Amino acid sequence: MSELTFAGLGAGSLAVAAWPACVRKAQLTRETVFDETQAGLRVPVVRVAAALAVANAWCMPGEPGRLDGLAALGEELAAASMPELLALLDAPAVAYGKAAIVGTRGELEHGAALLHPQLGKPVRFAIGGGAAVIPSNNKIGPAGSSIDVPLGHKDDPWSFAFIDTLTLSMSDAPREDEIVLFIALASGRRPAARIGVSRDDGKPNAT
Repeated sequence: MSELTFAGLGAGSLAVAAWPACVRKAQLTRETVFDETQAGLRVPVVRVAAALAVANAWCMPGEPGRLDGLAALGEELAAASMPELLALLDAPAVAYGKAAIVGTRGELEHGAALLHPQLGKPVRFAIGGGAAVIPSNNKIGPAGSSIDVPLGHKDDPWSFAFIDTLTLSMSDAPREDEIVLFIALASGRRPAARIGVSRDDGKPNAT
């Protein structure tokens, strides 16, 4: 696996090597929401996500119980994903989320190890902050399973207008010995949000 080298770089300029060898497939998606109430949104909401199908060597018989390697892999995958996601978003990221679907030979704890201990560091570095815990979801499922990736404001978890979900899947993953990792970013609030106010301007999302 490639060594992470992001110390000293500015936000949005994260530099890493190519995708780690354990990545079988990378899928990038972008959606732009222009309308939710038939009145049009003042500012369209853009949401982007990376889905990575990665080999889960920790599901093999005889593997040790320690999951430090998966935690380190989560950091490496996030660092490789963030430049792609920020280029696709083409706007400041104000909300984020993450999720994992573990193949049927794995454990929920494999997804937790990938998601929680180290993944957030390169995400926060790339977007220039992130005081709030990154919302997450984790499940076991067969290939083609979908998951609701939770989204929340990067700095204020009580900013209700940013609480949202993005439903994602990969058609041929996870295979039984894989994990699909999802990382999502959003440029704004929940479309046409009127419950809760923005911490940015104190006003409901106008339509």
